Order: sequence, then structure tokens, then C-alpha cells
Amino acid sequence: MQNNKKHQNLKNDFHKVYHEYSDSLFRFSFYRLSDREKAKDVVQDTFVKYWEYVITDSNEEVKNVKSFLYRIAINAITDQYRKKKNVSLDALSEEGFDPIDSEIHNKVLRSLDSQKALELVMKLDESIRDIVLMRYVDELSVKEISEILDERENTISVKLHRAIKELQKLFENNEK
Repeated sequence: MQNNKKHQNLKNDFHKVYHEYSDSLFRFSFYRLSDREKAKDVVQDTFVKYWEYVITDSNEEVKNVKSFLYRIAINAITDQYRKKKNVSLDALSEEGFDPIDSEIHNKVLRSLDSQKALELVMKLDESIRDIVLMRYVDELSVKEISEILDERENTISVKLHRAIKELQKLFENNEK
């Protein structure tokens, strides 16, 4: 009886966590992978690993669920990059792929300004780009980003400040 109640509490807590973070983890993954299905896979893998961690009695309680989930998602995204195959544009065109009509362009890049901004952000070094996306797209605090990336808050703030300056330079050069 005691074990059943504990399991039910774990399930209820898991459902709360899922509903609270699934959308933001999807956006986080989608912006990094530019692929809806892969982003869904990352979110699914993240919650499966979270569930496995939670139900294992030998593990400690998760102190910061949000940071824990984002850390799992980052690892899953890294795994997706490792699996990524290079496909030629000609091969995709033969299969009927039209980059102008792709779902990614229609849903993510709705306006010209956001498209330019995203293009400039994508020119940043990957580690800095992730910090910018976490801060301004995922709306994570500097503290949360520091916990996810396991870096000091000051380090994250400095990197974020430098990234903004670099984006300003990129924007100015782009306008010329």
C-alpha cells in the first residue's frame, strides 16, 4: 500500500513537471535542431530519462527540476547532432522537398525581421548562441542558464554581454 501511494505521487509529480516544461523544452530543442520531429524525440527522450531517474530509489531527489531537464535535453540534442547525416540539396529536391515551403520557415520565421535576427544569432559561436537562445527565446534567467551549463552566473552574464555586442556588430555590418 505504501509503495503504491509513493508510485502514484511520483506519477502525479511527473505529470505536473511534464505540463510545466514540455513546451519550453520543445522550443529549446526546435531552435537548435530546426526539425520538428527531432525536437519531439528530444523532448520524449528527456522525459523518459527524467522518469527513469525519478523512479530509481537509489538516486537523490532532483533539487532543480528545470535545470535537470535542460541538461538532459542538451545531451539529447548533442546526440542528435552526432547522428546527423549530410544530405545533398539535390537529393532532397528529388524527394519533393522545397525549402521555401518548408514547415520550419513558415512557422518559425514569420517575419523578415525575425528571420534576419535568427540568421545573425546563428552566426554566433555555438556556445554563445545557446546562451542567447536560452535567455531570449526560452526566457531562462542567468541563474537557470548557469545551472544548466554548470558555469558561474558571472561567466554567463559576461558571455551574454559579449554576444549582444557581437550581434550589434553583425547587425551593423549586415545593414551596410
